[in-house]
Amino acid sequence: MNGNIQAIKLFHEIINCVRSQFNERGYTEVIVPRLVKASGACENINTLFEIHVDGEKKWFSGHRGYLTQTGQLYLEAFVPNFEKVYCIGPSFRAEPGVDSRHLTEFTMAEIEFAGGFDNLLEEISETIWGLAQHFSNDTQAAARVGLNKENIKRLKKVPRRFYEITYDEAIHTLIRQGDEIEWGDDISSRQEKKLVELVGNQPLFITRFPDPMWNFKREIEVEKFFNMIPDKDNPGRVLSCDLILPFGGEAVGAAARIHEEKTLVKRLKNSRMFKRLLDKGGALSDFGWYIEALRENGSVPHAGCGFGLARIAQFIAGEEDIRKCVPFVLNQQNII
Repeated sequence: MNGNIQAIKLFHEIINCVRSQFNERGYTEVIVPRLVKASGACENINTLFEIHVDGEKKWFSGHRGYLTQTGQLYLEAFVPNFEKVYCIGPSFRAEPGVDSRHLTEFTMAEIEFAGGFDNLLEEISETIWGLAQHFSNDTQAAARVGLNKENIKRLKKVPRRFYEITYDEAIHTLIRQGDEIEWGDDISSRQEKKLVELVGNQPLFITRFPDPMWNFKREIEVEKFFNMIPDKDNPGRVLSCDLILPFGGEAVGAAARIHEEKTLVKRLKNSRMFKRLLDKGGALSDFGWYIEALRENGSVPHAGCGFGLARIAQFIAGEEDIRKCVPFVLNQQNII
């Protein structure tokens, strides 16, 4: 890719294609808030950017405010009304360093819908496959973003349904390959790349991660959001998945969601995320609006995910460095 101009063209094509797919499949776009309480965080609230105004940390009616990382809970609240909802917008994470994989601000497309885990895998596969089809079959679109013949050929080979392995299988495979990794460890980007290579450099789902609420008699590094549904057929695992893409690595995080108020509150209170929130001076009230919505309106079995569009752009363009695939590079070294 040749600088920011090509990245702008690529993002334009990707966002238009993704939005078109969601609209055609019956999703309603929701404009979610980007100034939030801790309910706008992913797994680790320590990576939230806190908002200060003239040194005042509780400018929002006595509450701390943050730049959002995810619109997930805001979308979940409207699943009973619309069945299928999505949002597209920025995510802000205080990444600890600068490298070729992480950005401080990046764009996410997120979906939530009434359905189960198998439906979720289909939705993700269909979206990524649809993008691959768009760029490999539309020669004008490929030319607009500067894709070469090799990339077009590669995208044509993307299957409609992706390979799947469980977290347990991934760990055992890596151990057999000679990697120094133990069950309960997080899988590194290097190891993700190795797993993708073992399936012919095609998209790969890693599913059923360890349940962070389960007592494994040891601390585990793998950390997932608190409201993932435990897998009744696999004790100690949750119905979650990461999609690993060639070049981009982990590009989609997804799960079937808890939809019952009491279960959700119990899991939240017992999560690492909540312990960190208390250390910051937060409380259950940071999630009060969502808990109240569940209590008053109820919910339905549902699932959802977040698509990291910069890493998807890497996959489309065949680029190892995420900084070459975004219109503006925003990380710890660079604010514009």
